[in-house]
Amino acid sequence: MVGPRTFARDVETHPVLAVSNEERFTGYGVLGLPFATGHVLAMRRFPASSIGPAYTSIWHRDPAGRWTFWQDQSDDQACSRYFGSAVEEIRRSHFDLEWMDECTMRVSSADPSLIWTMKMTASTVTRALNAVGWLLPSRAWRSLPILKAMGSTAGIALRAGRVRLVGDTPNGQSFVANPTRIWLIGDSSARLDDKDLGAPAPLAVQARIGEFWIPQRGVFAVGHAFFRFR
Repeated sequence: MVGPRTFARDVETHPVLAVSNEERFTGYGVLGLPFATGHVLAMRRFPASSIGPAYTSIWHRDPAGRWTFWQDQSDDQACSRYFGSAVEEIRRSHFDLEWMDECTMRVSSADPSLIWTMKMTASTVTRALNAVGWLLPSRAWRSLPILKAMGSTAGIALRAGRVRLVGDTPNGQSFVANPTRIWLIGDSSARLDDKDLGAPAPLAVQARIGEFWIPQRGVFAVGHAFFRFR
């Protein structure tokens, strides 16, 4: 079975950037995963970056709404370049990403103390969305009207709340997300600084950072991201 591990390893082995004049990235990660305790985790792994080395970033939002980013590159070469003004704390850290099988990944770190395991699953909806994405020409992936419609459709179909593939970041850039392959996170457990974050569950109020909305269900994606200074 070809699943997320195969696609992620392909990106790691052949990190190819899309052709564009914008700042751009190719990789994979967790768009967001909310927990019943009110915590939120997200992960970005970009083996290809037009602004610097490959990097990994973990995002955490606590129940009070405070964001923390941990990343293994400098502020101007990682996610904080675009989202940092909305983040309470930004720290340098190293993360290990380990695939347990084709659909199970574990993210771990010593600082912060993190063990996060997630199991991805395909559904009728994700298979349909992936099939549509495969058939779309490259120009459609850069069309703002099409991407807005795709985000709205995906949010409803996945029961993930509001989903936006285009918008503005807290630091003032515009973003375009091209998740060319997606899976749902069917099961997950996480301990952060000795706290059990509980079971995955939608939040009472959907989280967002800038105009990027965290899906109300865990979503793992492979694809591209683009940013432009306005």
